[in-house]
Order: sequence, then C-alpha cells, then structure tokens
Amino acid sequence: MIFKSREAFIPYSRQEIIDLCLADGKLAIAEQQDFREFCEILIAYYHFKLHRSLETLKSNFFPLNPDVSLPQSGKLLDSDGLEQQKDELIATFTAILQQANYFPLPKRELQKALQEDSVFDLKTNVNFDAFERMLCYCRGDDSTSIPLKKWGFKTVNQKVEIYQRVVLLIEFKAEQHYKGKPTAENELSFKPGKFYLYLYKNLSKLDLEFIFPNIEMSMNWKDRLLFGVPAIGAAIPLILKTLPQLILVVGVLLYFVLGHQPINELQVKEEDIRNIAPLIITILSLTIALGGFAFRQYTNYKNKQIKFQKNVTETLFYRNIANNSGVFKYLIDAAEEEECKEIILVYYHLLTSKNNLTPPQLDNLIESWMLDRFGTVIDFDIEKTLGNLSEIKINLTEEQNHCYSKKQKAILKRDRYNRCHVLPLKQAKQVLDCVWDRLFEYS
Repeated sequence: MIFKSREAFIPYSRQEIIDLCLADGKLAIAEQQDFREFCEILIAYYHFKLHRSLETLKSNFFPLNPDVSLPQSGKLLDSDGLEQQKDELIATFTAILQQANYFPLPKRELQKALQEDSVFDLKTNVNFDAFERMLCYCRGDDSTSIPLKKWGFKTVNQKVEIYQRVVLLIEFKAEQHYKGKPTAENELSFKPGKFYLYLYKNLSKLDLEFIFPNIEMSMNWKDRLLFGVPAIGAAIPLILKTLPQLILVVGVLLYFVLGHQPINELQVKEEDIRNIAPLIITILSLTIALGGFAFRQYTNYKNKQIKFQKNVTETLFYRNIANNSGVFKYLIDAAEEEECKEIILVYYHLLTSKNNLTPPQLDNLIESWMLDRFGTVIDFDIEKTLGNLSEIKINLTEEQNHCYSKKQKAILKRDRYNRCHVLPLKQAKQVLDCVWDRLFEYS
C-alpha cells in the first residue's frame, strides 16, 4: 500500500506505539515483559546514539551562533575551516531532519506564500538575496479552522491549510555584502555571516513568509484603492471649484517670472494679480484640504499595518517552539522518537508474522495495520528502518563464540530471497545489551 501524498511521520508517541502493539493481542503474556524490555533498551541505545549527533551540531554551530557574544567565537578558524564547519553543520542537521521525518519545502512553495493572499491581508516581500544558505523543512500536512472577521463585524470560521511543524535555517551573507547598502551595518536587525534557526508549530501555508526575520510589508491592491480613489475623488471637485483661482496663481507666477505679455494672453487683469492675498489663502486652503485628507488615509493604513504587525507578533510568539541552538535539542528528541517507533513497528510485525516477509510485504502490512486498527494513514519508510535495524549487531570473539553458532549476531537479517528474519525476543535483548556494553571499550 503506497500513500505518496502522505508522510512517513507516525502521529503517536513511542509509549503509545508500544501499548498499541501489546494491545494487538499477538504476543503471549509471558512475552509482553520481554517486549517492553526490548523497547526500553532500544530507546536507551538511540538516545545515546543521537546524543553524539547533538554534540556535533552544538560544536559546529558555536562559532556561527548569533546568540554567542564571546569575542573569540569563530576567531580560531580560518575561512576554509569555517566553511568546512558550516558544511558539516548543514549535513548533520539535514540528516537529523530526515530521521525525524521532516520533508524539505521547495523555494517555490515559499514564493507561492508570498504571492497568494495572506490570512493577515498584507502584501509581503522577503529578500532571499540576503541569504547565503536557506533550508526550510516541514512535518504534519494538516488543516484547521481559525476565526476571522468578515465585513468588520461578523466572525466566521475559515478552513486553513497548515504545517504542524516548520523548521527554518538561514545563513545571512557576510559583512561585505552589506557595505555600501542603503541600510548601514550597525542598523541591521541580524548579524551578517551568522546562522539563524527557527522552529514553529501550526503555521498557515499562506503565511510561511512571516517566519523570516527580514520580511517587509506594504500596501496591497485593496489598501492602494482605499488610499488613492477617495483622495482623487475629493481632489477633483476642489480643483474644479478653484480653477479660476488656479488660473490667477499661474498668472502671478508668469507675471513675476516673464513680465506682462503672458498675462494678456491668459486674459487676466493686472489688478487681480496684484491682490495676491486671496490667492495665497486659496493655495493654502487647497493644500491643507488635500494634504489633510491624504494624511488621514495614510494614517488609517499605518494603523492597519500596526494592527497586523501586532497580530503577526502574537501569532509567532505563541507558535514559536525554539530558536537557534534550542532547535537542535527538540529535533534530536523528535528523531529519536521516530527512529524508535519505526524499529519497534518493524520488529513487532516480523516477530508476530506467521510468514517471512519481503520489504514490500512488510511495508504494506505496517501501513494496513495502522489504517485498519487506528484509521491513521502513513507512508512507512521501510528501507530506511530495515537499514537501521540491521545495523544493530555484534561481532563475536572466539571466546564469546561458544554462546552462539555464528561469529556475528544481528537482530535483523535477510535470506537469499530478500525475506526478513528477526531474532526472538530474548536473543534480541541480549544483542542490544551487548551493543550497549560495547559502546565504550577503552580497555
């Protein structure tokens, strides 16, 4: 069973997956405790394994962290060393995201969010040219209903497509890029050459641009119409009403600049021109009237912009999960959860199956089991999980070989027909225990 439009993400916790397997009724009561212990040591093993990845991420991120203000941060590396550290950070970070079953969001999706109408009804722009690197990963393609005001007073529930989790990593270009730019370097709201990481929950697909720190907001076509059309409509009657006075104004200017001849052509009396006090009043009245109206319209727009900025700030505040180095800890935990859940499902179904299964058969069995038992549709990543499980093995020495019939003991193996086999629970626990004991062998 293939669900190409679905995700590999399993929407249950590790403990729930264990309980679901035990509630399935295929394990004997005597085996249930062994199964729990197998899961317990598996979780401990992956916790340690991914802790190494966390330390690697933290080490590579340290000189690139905008929150670190130590004067020597990043000074011990030359440019080549720093670039290598950046590449290692990106590689490790991408691997963790994939382990946590996040999928990359193409740049065209972000462009679509900029072009289409936003929940906040503002025209937005993000300068992607300011980024040296950018990664955006998501998980949990879902929908929800949010309350929106219609016609200014009526509240309606609108269905909005969302991502349950969104991760953004950006590297701003180095200081040289901003030299000579309109915005001085000391006025930037970010540190050039540094990495910024953000993790958000339940974000609308049309508002993904709001998570970028360099977003710019401006009038959309509705605001421009509300600002321009009334101003033009008010200006035309005023201009028509004061047209004779405007002719006098033109006559005054020509009188002072060119002399008497053009006045005759405009058929303006010289005595009217000499009495310029009413003309000055007319000019001031027209300017004040039009300027006051334009200022009022612009103030209305600015108030609207402030209101939307407040809504955006509040939304991101309540939906923000972590920033910068805090993102690593959250994602490491998510990757640990997903890896363990996948291995537990594979091991359980191979253990309880009456027949040996090929990878496609096992993949179909797990997806059907999740759908039939719990109504959950997933696209299980079988090859990745089989690879992870087959890596849990021990190489036996001659002294240890008396316990086993082979020199290598692996929890999962495949036969020549590509059918998968797993060790019984007690032997699988022994292999995991042996792997755990050999994590450090300094002697």
